[in-house]
Amino acid sequence: MIKKTRAEITKCILHKVANKFNSGQNVFSEDLIRFDQESYDLMKNFLMKPFGNLTQSYRFVNHEDARLDPLNNFTSEIFKEEAAFVDYSKSIVNHLFEQSNSAQIKTGDVIVVFIEGIEYKDVLTEAVGVFKIENKVDFFQTYLDDNESFDVVVQKGISTKRIDKGCLVLNTADAEGTVVFSVDNHNYDAQYWINNFLNVKLADDYNSHTQSYLEMCKEFSEEVIKPELGMQQQGNFLANTVDYFKENESVDYATFKDEVFTDEKHKEQFDDYKKHFENLNDVLIRNNFDVSGVVLKKEKSKLKTEIKLDTNINIKLDVDAPEAASEYIERGYDEEKKMKYYKVYFNEEK
Repeated sequence: MIKKTRAEITKCILHKVANKFNSGQNVFSEDLIRFDQESYDLMKNFLMKPFGNLTQSYRFVNHEDARLDPLNNFTSEIFKEEAAFVDYSKSIVNHLFEQSNSAQIKTGDVIVVFIEGIEYKDVLTEAVGVFKIENKVDFFQTYLDDNESFDVVVQKGISTKRIDKGCLVLNTADAEGTVVFSVDNHNYDAQYWINNFLNVKLADDYNSHTQSYLEMCKEFSEEVIKPELGMQQQGNFLANTVDYFKENESVDYATFKDEVFTDEKHKEQFDDYKKHFENLNDVLIRNNFDVSGVVLKKEKSKLKTEIKLDTNINIKLDVDAPEAASEYIERGYDEEKKMKYYKVYFNEEK
């Protein structure tokens, strides 16, 4: 996680990236953007805000040789010689252009910035930020017409609510290489931004271990538990998973299975699914790792524990209450109505 309290954008330039698939051409600026205080404050918050709560970081795939990762190479040269910022910002856009090999890759504005004063692990450092604006919004611009009456015209502009795609390449590294943070709010092509443009992989730390394990449990509940045992048991499994992570500072794979599963059959299914998940996502699920509380809080909000019925009634289970699904809900079949039912126990309505 980074701290941006003392961060300052000292260089900023905007280019336009085209689509290689459609034979477009990039358009480049030659000069840096000169801000007034109001526009600077707005731009700084717009670009930096998405990174305030990120816990997971990435590393370049070929971190031992920056030349094999173009973005790593270009940003490294900028850190060595800030005067080359404009030229290398164009190289970054050209590299992004080379990844647009399908019609669905969107054209857009690319903002490249140099940032000083970013704090990472209690150390102040610099960063190069690359931000792609893919979608613009309509807004009304008011103006005074020839008759000295006010009128409006519709124009398109950049929304300050959230960035489409962005990354920060920090001028700091560990044993795995240069530290990179990334956001992608329009993930229409997973290969395009993370794999092709950035060419990065998740850092091998407890944040990524926690996320990968929880994602595996989520998919297992959807593909194995739900079809076989139904939504109630799916919710029960997810609640027990969250409870295990909350009650333990570290995860032990064997202990996790013993606490979450009562049937040996499901333990074996989980083992098989772990191998499937690793192969499918090209990720290694650790058998032992420390739990990241920040990632757990984030990921558990994505877990769906709602039982949706075809009678337009939904039962929402609390993922933080593992005993609720098993103790206070009963599932059965009514012979007279020829329908399945859920019986819910409670003391009073809230």
